[in-house]
Amino acid sequence: MTSERTALSVSVFQKRNGFTLDVAFESESPLTALFGPSGSGKTSVLNMIAGVLRPDRGLIALSGQVLTDTSKRIFVPPHRRRVGYVFQDAQLFPHLTVAQNIKFGQWFRRHEQSALPVDTVIDVLGIGNILKRRPATLSGGERHRVALARALLSSPQILLMDEPLAGLDDARRQETMGLIERVRDEFAVPIVFVTHNVEEVRRLASRVARIVDGRVTAIGTPTEVLGR
Repeated sequence: MTSERTALSVSVFQKRNGFTLDVAFESESPLTALFGPSGSGKTSVLNMIAGVLRPDRGLIALSGQVLTDTSKRIFVPPHRRRVGYVFQDAQLFPHLTVAQNIKFGQWFRRHEQSALPVDTVIDVLGIGNILKRRPATLSGGERHRVALARALLSSPQILLMDEPLAGLDDARRQETMGLIERVRDEFAVPIVFVTHNVEEVRRLASRVARIVDGRVTAIGTPTEVLGR
């Protein structure tokens, strides 16, 4: 790792049901894209960073802290990793209002951890006018904004995003990409972003790890990995 402040180092191996995942990469980029076809192991890597999936062997470190080291039997549980996770389907609590959903993220923050101002997060993501509504009344783009707000208010060291733009129409995709750019640039929280979409990689990422059949086949800038 070259910087303890934001650097992510991943080296993991897992064999399950005939599929072998053997991935290693490092990044200190504001947004790192894990890019490749469906079924290549991208989400498994994300889940290992989050701590909801354990590798058979490997090492995961973030900002100088070892989160997983199978050789030393180190495994920091998910709730202590300070990881914000934005899923493809947002996974909001249907019985809670938008305000209650985003405040839920604060429950995972320790008192001594610095917090992003709630009003700033609400303003940047443009959800001030929907705080009293429930998820069932929201559009797909609005649900993703709320999920982003909830993740950010947990004061994460890193933000994981698993194909958050899948299923959105083009107008909503463009809008949500703009929001992700603002989160990337204004909150200084490093992001690992799973996608198989070339446009999303070119627009959002500064470092790309292409994963195919469980292995990293290329790593570098979008131009280096995708070509011109």
